[in-house]
Amino acid sequence: MRFVSLIIINNFTPFVKICSLVSVIYNIAILLLAYLLGSIPTSVWIGKYFFNLDIREHGSKNAGSTNAMRLLGWKTGLLVLLFDIFKGWLAVNLIRLTDYYIPETGDYINFQLLLGIAAIIGHIFPVYVGFRGGKGVATMLGFVLAIDPATTAICIGVFVVVLIITKYVSLSSMIAGFSFPILVIFVFKTTTPSLIIFSLIVSVLLLFTHQRNIERLLRNEENKVLFLMRKKRREAERLKKIA
Repeated sequence: MRFVSLIIINNFTPFVKICSLVSVIYNIAILLLAYLLGSIPTSVWIGKYFFNLDIREHGSKNAGSTNAMRLLGWKTGLLVLLFDIFKGWLAVNLIRLTDYYIPETGDYINFQLLLGIAAIIGHIFPVYVGFRGGKGVATMLGFVLAIDPATTAICIGVFVVVLIITKYVSLSSMIAGFSFPILVIFVFKTTTPSLIIFSLIVSVLLLFTHQRNIERLLRNEENKVLFLMRKKRREAERLKKIA
């Protein structure tokens, strides 16, 4: 009986290896698709084709929704924001194209994280427009929303509160990002190591992508969200910029 088992194992070993190789190649293809999805430069394309303007050369020179709102109007900026969130969410859900990952397991979450990271890299370094993209905050929001909706909802709440108080989108984004690992580790007490590590990387990544904003904040030169201010304060901020 043991001899028969050995024969069966030896005969099926090459087949198992081929299946594993196919799975690896398929995973790489899906990761590449996630990167290409994240690379869609919504604000750049809309700015160029509808406004004849490359927003990377004006305003904060960032290809994100905040700069789009400032240069192209709040409706266009909102459209950019929603699509950037959507592409992060969709990239993570590309895992549904596979049938060999079991939901809620470590391997499932790990591959979701890889797909989300691929989308963020695509947003920051988009292949379609010379690898000059945005900071990836909105795409990251869609990414974590797909993986951990409860934690993300609280982070959104933190963002809104800080934005109302300070009127700084960049500062609100960073503080919301810093709250993410605190919530993951200490509030929801997640036991998945990769998710804990990722939550910490989020904070570091936000610092890295907001270096210029931090410098402007320290110099008190960072732009505020004017529509959240009263009329007199809005006028004062506009005059301050002109001066």
